[in-house]
Amino acid sequence: MPNEPMSRHTTFRVGGEAGMLLQVSTPQQLKVMIPLLNEQKIPYFIKGNGSNLLVGDKGYDGIILEIGKEFGNIEVKGNLIVAGAGALMSSIAQEALKNSLTGFEFASGIPGTIGGGITMNAGAYDGELKDIVTKVEVINSDGEVISLSNEEMNFGYRTSIIKQKPLIVTSVTLSLNNGDSEKIKARMDELAAKRREKQPLEYPSAGSTFKRPEGYFAGKLIMDAGLRGYTVGGAQVSEKHCGFVINKGNATAEDVYELICDVQDKVKARFGVVLEPEVIFLGVF
Repeated sequence: MPNEPMSRHTTFRVGGEAGMLLQVSTPQQLKVMIPLLNEQKIPYFIKGNGSNLLVGDKGYDGIILEIGKEFGNIEVKGNLIVAGAGALMSSIAQEALKNSLTGFEFASGIPGTIGGGITMNAGAYDGELKDIVTKVEVINSDGEVISLSNEEMNFGYRTSIIKQKPLIVTSVTLSLNNGDSEKIKARMDELAAKRREKQPLEYPSAGSTFKRPEGYFAGKLIMDAGLRGYTVGGAQVSEKHCGFVINKGNATAEDVYELICDVQDKVKARFGVVLEPEVIFLGVF
């Protein structure tokens, strides 16, 4: 799809056009395409669910490779779950529940694909993906398929080797434990209720906007800086949870970006703490 508005493909619901958006159906397609794009020096970006992405209003002058539904396969092998990079974490959680496997409940409400989650070592409620990953299959810049162990993934807080090297996740193997389906469902329901109570799920956003600075909570710093409800255009620091920047209505990417920068500046001036965004910025700002 040429000149595709990225506002249709991100959870912020903002962003200009991509020069081209291509949905990739199979790892084989990636194996062929990636070396060609690199050889021609054509810029590209790998996108999953778009739940952690802010694309500039002027768009992205390159190719967006969107991991398609064919990457969404989920297979259970004993206490292992093998999931394609495009599988939604909510779908993996339901499959784990169906097979009475525990250990993935913390991720059941994270709005994204497992490929994107692995890239940033997503986590919530005292759990992180690094705790349950045994193997990740990736494609490198030469189109070669490589299998990486948990140790080789070089996981850290909201990072992994995928952020450090030109690697593309194609599948993930998770190791869970046998559990009681009723207890698993109860925990998932409990966490879902907490999200509804404390997070502004009714508005477009990218989830938690900032990483947790060591020794602090980003949301509390923002609140204590007097920024609850702070607004730039149609973008706002959520009044419900100050760690979230939301699209209150008709926001532009510039609104969101300017608000994020303002929050960083004001928190640093007040507390001397640098807030690092979890959100990925793509295009011109």
